[in-house]
Amino acid sequence: MLEFRTQVFNGYAVKYSPFFDSRIAVASSQHFGLVGNGRLYVLGLTRKGIVAEKWFDTQDSLYDLAWSETHENQVLVAAGDGSVKLFDIGIDEFPIQSWKEHMREVFAVHWNLVSKDTFCSSSWDGTIRVWNPNRPTSLFTLPIHSCTYSASFSPHSPSLLSSVSSDSQFRLFDLRTPASASNHLVLTIPIHSAQAPTQLSSTQIPGPAGAFPPNEALTHDWNKYRSSIVATAGVDRLIRTFDIRAPGQGPLVVLPGHDYAVRRVTWSPHLSDTLLSASYDMTCRVWTDGSAKADPSHAPSEAFGGEQGRELGRMSRHTEFVCGVDWCLFGSEGWVASTGWDERLCVWDVREFMGPR
Repeated sequence: MLEFRTQVFNGYAVKYSPFFDSRIAVASSQHFGLVGNGRLYVLGLTRKGIVAEKWFDTQDSLYDLAWSETHENQVLVAAGDGSVKLFDIGIDEFPIQSWKEHMREVFAVHWNLVSKDTFCSSSWDGTIRVWNPNRPTSLFTLPIHSCTYSASFSPHSPSLLSSVSSDSQFRLFDLRTPASASNHLVLTIPIHSAQAPTQLSSTQIPGPAGAFPPNEALTHDWNKYRSSIVATAGVDRLIRTFDIRAPGQGPLVVLPGHDYAVRRVTWSPHLSDTLLSASYDMTCRVWTDGSAKADPSHAPSEAFGGEQGRELGRMSRHTEFVCGVDWCLFGSEGWVASTGWDERLCVWDVREFMGPR
């Protein structure tokens, strides 16, 4: 395991470069993101360990980041003053572009992986905004009317955009549809709806079977191989997977195990059934949703009913809340990075912490 100290700055998000396997960016904040400055680190993995290639200080906390999909040296950050900033590693000190339309903290940014010419941001002001890096103002504003912690473009379609928010709803927008009264909204899934008892026994979670009071949803991610599958997680400590083709059937799989809120969940770019989570219980955990042994030609309920999702392993080296995790896109399938409030970035191989599959 490799480590780097983000001294005085608490880590909030980490992302591997989509262009280089040896470059990682970290978004961090002073005083746990409550007050103070932010810092964007651009780090290099070398034979001598992790070194800081560049860093940029900001006047407010940084909560998320996204690498540009068109320029290898550019990184987007989400700031606590309601702004979205674009930095270029080749330029010192100041961002090359800054947009400020959100009225409260920006908590997520995500670059469109398909069209590559747009990105989105979501905020505590209850809106998602879609941007083009060459335009001074946003292209769309999508109202959520609830604190929106996570927004993401589908990796399979340039026009599908999703979010999860404090009202425990997963929302799907299709930017090809007319705006009209729905503002491109095409699907809403209540994350805490009851599910079939075969998917989660009443002994695994305290309380009546199938009873899940709404809690804030903090994170979600699209499966990289199955275009209709998403994973969500949040304050109730549970990870759920859904099939957007069958929104009324509830979660396909529910994965209990974390002791506190799940702050980040991300599907593996290498394996269709594997995902990684980061939690306030100071652990990162690797999971399978049980789909690897299922026939993908089956209907969702059949495909996921025969194999139970489960935890494959965990990493417990962090000593404070873990807020960010990401998979390396290159090389062997197990390398990941994690960061948290203990002022540390850890680069590690999940296979060292996993039991037999």
